[in-house]
Amino acid sequence: MTLLAADIGNSHTFIGLLDGAEVTAHWRVNTDERRTADEWSVLIRGLLGELVADVDGVAVCATVPAVLHEWREMLESHFGDVTAIVVEPGVKTGIPVLMDNPREVGSDRIVNSLAAATLHGGPAIVVDFGTATTFDVVNAKGQYVGGAISPGIEISLEALGRRGAQLRKVELARPRSVIAKNTVEALQSGMVFGVAAQVEGLVARMIAELGVPAEDVTVIATGHLAPLLVDDCGCFTVHSPWLTLQGLRLVFERNQTPSA
Repeated sequence: MTLLAADIGNSHTFIGLLDGAEVTAHWRVNTDERRTADEWSVLIRGLLGELVADVDGVAVCATVPAVLHEWREMLESHFGDVTAIVVEPGVKTGIPVLMDNPREVGSDRIVNSLAAATLHGGPAIVVDFGTATTFDVVNAKGQYVGGAISPGIEISLEALGRRGAQLRKVELARPRSVIAKNTVEALQSGMVFGVAAQVEGLVARMIAELGVPAEDVTVIATGHLAPLLVDDCGCFTVHSPWLTLQGLRLVFERNQTPSA
């Protein structure tokens, strides 16, 4: 079957087509809270083209309630004949969430953890580089046990540009060296290498808290900014750019009623 999977984040929405476990096409668009259900439908159909006729199911996770509301309306009005699953409390994920309030954990984080536990086994740590940089931890039993959230690379750089009197916006890119020779590269060094050091430090502390050997933990990098960091972080085992889309596929499959 062909699944349309959508990960609606604070800044970007990632849309993918999956044929079984294979991601056959993917797109990244702005998450615009002003976009209506009809506009989302036009956008989706424009991206998919003739492939829209092949869609057998839809799986969605979202961190922006206003956009999710429009997606629900779009799915009902424009894709009403297609089975759709929205990841939210009450939907079967197959991963226990050991948190003070499981309902407050972002659905994208649960989906990432499910994919990590299913595809790589536990213990595992997922680092998702997006609007925020999130850390999600799965123990050896395949249970979600918590994580951490830090400001994303892009918003940190934007904040420096706005609040620093003699600083300015610069391209988010890897500089020539850690010890920068100009202001632009100094900002880039602080962002790229600073975040890399932060990730390594947090991952090391998490592994120590899990109380397992470091070599037993799969550390997975995902998110659209991961390629900028993955080579400068010595802690990563796997770079999985489509982890969230794979997790959405798994949730969709878990919520299908077996044929009689």
